[in-house]
Amino acid sequence: MAEDNTTVEDPAEILGKKIFFIHPSMFVQNEIISHLIQQEYEVYVARDEEKLQRALKKFPHSIVFASIDETLSANKWEEWIRQLMADKDSGASVGILCNTNNDEARRTYLNQLKVPCGFVPLKAEKTKALQLLLDILTFAKAKGRRKYIRADTRKDAMTTINIPRNNAYLTGDIWDISVVGVSCVFPPDIELEKNSLLPDIQIKLQGTLLKAEGIVFGFRMEEENKVYVFLFTQKIDTLARTKIRTYIQRNLQSKMDADIK
Repeated sequence: MAEDNTTVEDPAEILGKKIFFIHPSMFVQNEIISHLIQQEYEVYVARDEEKLQRALKKFPHSIVFASIDETLSANKWEEWIRQLMADKDSGASVGILCNTNNDEARRTYLNQLKVPCGFVPLKAEKTKALQLLLDILTFAKAKGRRKYIRADTRKDAMTTINIPRNNAYLTGDIWDISVVGVSCVFPPDIELEKNSLLPDIQIKLQGTLLKAEGIVFGFRMEEENKVYVFLFTQKIDTLARTKIRTYIQRNLQSKMDADIK
């Protein structure tokens, strides 16, 4: 019998890895996390280290950045990170965020614990800290092969799309969205042709209204639903892309919050 040499790829290599920031400071939230979101990283905030440790078993090979100047004492942080790194069920990779370039803390985490995702001093210079984090995430292949983060919005009644049709706007339900396009359903079906141009799309993401231009890429059938896929053209502006990425992160964060509870 011939040997089966087929190898099963790790889903993280394809879809990327989840990145958690545990007890981030306001600086980390506003200056670090917001930037990573716009770089298409899948980023989450966690406020309970014990619940996060349990939840990480559902998301193996995630990356966890611990803000060691926040919330816990130095001894508690060291104890928790030792436990996390010893947890083979999650296989999480840990990185350290520190307000200063603390020599003692650096030796503890890099030389003794040997955290794989580095020690990042934040207050030296924001640009350098960001670049160091981006280098760490690139080395860790945090994005996998995917280029864009996408959010499933089928349970969000306030996420809709309007398209111009016969001197009126028709409203559809968005099923998922990324910065490159949307999939959506129009009840009843409006029979759009492939490659047709939609010059004045209106997208409602909760309370945010965006405008875009799109092309009908095609459609697929899911049970009785005809799901159209629109790709945005280059006319979608930078601010609209920023707002889409911000909405996607909030959507994913709300689902993660439910998992962490």
